[in-house]
Amino acid sequence: MEIQFVAGFGPIGAHPDATHTFWADTLGISLEEAAPGYFHTNHLDGAKAFALWPLAQAAEATFGTPEWPADRPVPQAWIEFEVSSPEAVADAAAHLRGSGQEILRDAHLEPWGQTTARLLSPEGLLVGISYLPEFH
Repeated sequence: MEIQFVAGFGPIGAHPDATHTFWADTLGISLEEAAPGYFHTNHLDGAKAFALWPLAQAAEATFGTPEWPADRPVPQAWIEFEVSSPEAVADAAAHLRGSGQEILRDAHLEPWGQTTARLLSPEGLLVGISYLPEFH
């Protein structure tokens, strides 16, 4: 099998109103209701990367320890949204915090040169807002 690109990715939410509010209102993704309660868009460019990220590594990158905190939902997946600059990562984190979201890790420079901030969506998806120079 030869995968060409990621065609789509999204959460399965137990609380549809909270899910829609987070993705459409908080992050500002324009969504259309294709069927009752089923919202989608075909207007976001594809992903640049797909990776299997061990939980211990995700915990280390987010909390500085290989153990995921027991008081947090364990994420079942991750997704990153690329922005235009390292400053835009910090601006996005500030916007999200101002919208009532808990930022787990503020904008910071990773050892591999990517600037990232992280939070959990209502479904427990680990969300990164990032800037990787090689993508630009």
